[in-house]
Amino acid sequence: MPTSRPRPTPPRPDLVRRPTGAFGWLDARLLTESWLERIGPEGTAALVLLALAADGQGSSFYGRRRMANALGLSEEELDRALGRLLEIGLVAHRPWRAGSKDGVWQLLPLAPRATEEKRGGEAMSVAEILGRLGLGR
Repeated sequence: MPTSRPRPTPPRPDLVRRPTGAFGWLDARLLTESWLERIGPEGTAALVLLALAADGQGSSFYGRRRMANALGLSEEELDRALGRLLEIGLVAHRPWRAGSKDGVWQLLPLAPRATEEKRGGEAMSVAEILGRLGLGR
């Protein structure tokens, strides 16, 4: 019978982080579903900055110059990174006025997995699952 490995102990258990004050998070699917690979290092940096600066609704009001300076990127590099985040639906943007590149940036939920279906929580038999997979009788 296989045994599970014990959970590793952190190197400094006396310094385990606990959320205090404002606290944001990033969906682990960003890593496990290769989103970070798709957005590249600059996109990852921009996404982390937006997550750290976000309010309770996932919105950030940082200007592009401030973001670029904080990340050590040129404004052109930042614009490409933000454009990629917009393109694949990780953020939304509303400019302060028509033609402005600065405005409100909002973190968006990740798209559902391609295999996810909304089922209302009912249980399914093995036969039903196999049938949906095309393996039933």
